[in-house]
Amino acid sequence: MDRLTIMADKLECAELVIRMARAIDRCDAKLLASLFHPDATDDHGMFVGTARDFVDWVMPVLATMKRTQHVIGQVLIEVDGDFAAGESYFIAHHALEGPDGETFMIAAGRYLDRFERRDGVWKISHRQAVFDWNSTSPMTDSFDRDNPGPSTFGVRGETDASYAHLAGRGIFSG
Repeated sequence: MDRLTIMADKLECAELVIRMARAIDRCDAKLLASLFHPDATDDHGMFVGTARDFVDWVMPVLATMKRTQHVIGQVLIEVDGDFAAGESYFIAHHALEGPDGETFMIAAGRYLDRFERRDGVWKISHRQAVFDWNSTSPMTDSFDRDNPGPSTFGVRGETDASYAHLAGRGIFSG
């Protein structure tokens, strides 16, 4: 395989990791499901099963959180023909509503992904979340979300400004 083909394959796999973070943060079940092969599996520790069942499990979990933001760090992908293995660092921020008000929880770790190209399309065949550390503290968000003025705040779902921005340029679907 030539280097350019390997780089293109790595980029396609890395985009799956990035779209996964987007799907989770926007609570976009359709996008999330589209990133996995139909027989894919997921191991998030507290959930182990099919990727299809993961989507059904994680959406209600996310509904208990006010906001999330997953930041993807370094992504290492090794390609071997139609198969690839990846390790992607993440820091996931969670705004949680608790009995004493909002709390802020950060979880950091790595995603260990197996990718497969089937019929010319790369998708995830297995994901394992490895958690390295976390931290919880009181939320100190000072934005006035009820009266945003000229500010635009992220929201979950397709009303988030990013959907119109990306779709309007014909470069994003799902």
